[in-house]
Amino acid sequence: MKMKSNALWRYFYALFFVNLVYNPLNFIVMGVLSETWFADGYIDFEQKKYTLLAYLQEINHYFNENKLYPQLADVIFHFNNLVAFRDNKQFIQQQFPKRLTSLNMEKLQILYEQMIADDELMQELESIIYYAMNRMNLTIKDGTEIYEMVEDSMNIAPVGLIPLDTQEGYLFLSDGRHQDTLVYEYRLTIFERHDEKYRGIHTQLIETYRKDLVHSCEHIKTILIRQRKKLPNPAVYRVDTQLVFPLNETLLPIAKRCLVKYITMNAA
Repeated sequence: MKMKSNALWRYFYALFFVNLVYNPLNFIVMGVLSETWFADGYIDFEQKKYTLLAYLQEINHYFNENKLYPQLADVIFHFNNLVAFRDNKQFIQQQFPKRLTSLNMEKLQILYEQMIADDELMQELESIIYYAMNRMNLTIKDGTEIYEMVEDSMNIAPVGLIPLDTQEGYLFLSDGRHQDTLVYEYRLTIFERHDEKYRGIHTQLIETYRKDLVHSCEHIKTILIRQRKKLPNPAVYRVDTQLVFPLNETLLPIAKRCLVKYITMNAA
């Protein structure tokens, strides 16, 4: 399956951020940028430039190891935050209620009002935002190239007959190592925001089966039905790729998002 490039930005925004399929605490540990980094402390272009470059260097280090999660989501968040602040301070409050605290919001609003009355300060911040958006955009493009490569390599197919209810079931994941089939239990959720609905997915690894003549996908499904009574007629999908990439940082997150898209398209 393939994702068209012109839909990729909306796709990332919906699935990396709004669906809440990540743990926000990851960003506190990993990131070196606060949500209001461009407005914190003394507003100086050179200072903010080096702060940004140090952050992007860390992000690119992960990308060089083909690790996308949660780094790509984080840099997209910061990019959207800059766009929102540039365009409209109220827009920030509407778009990022889960990440920006009331204290940060108050800081941004005060700063925005100060800038309106201070042409020199406004020009300095605009320079920071313009530079940061260009550099972040380059980093995001690098990440999306990896994402598209992995996504394009993935094949998704149902295992056996699929029931009408596909909100819960199992995901079978295997990669180019051709050694194991990872079995995840999945559950779809719907996240409503303004006038739109987004689908999220939660997964839990429940078993790993060695690939051999006995443990075909069909046989694994039979085992699950026999052993796990809570899903007597589960929806089961296999996702496989010939590529070998970091599991938790790249393959699994992309497989989950591909599965959400596949189920949504086939339910329409």
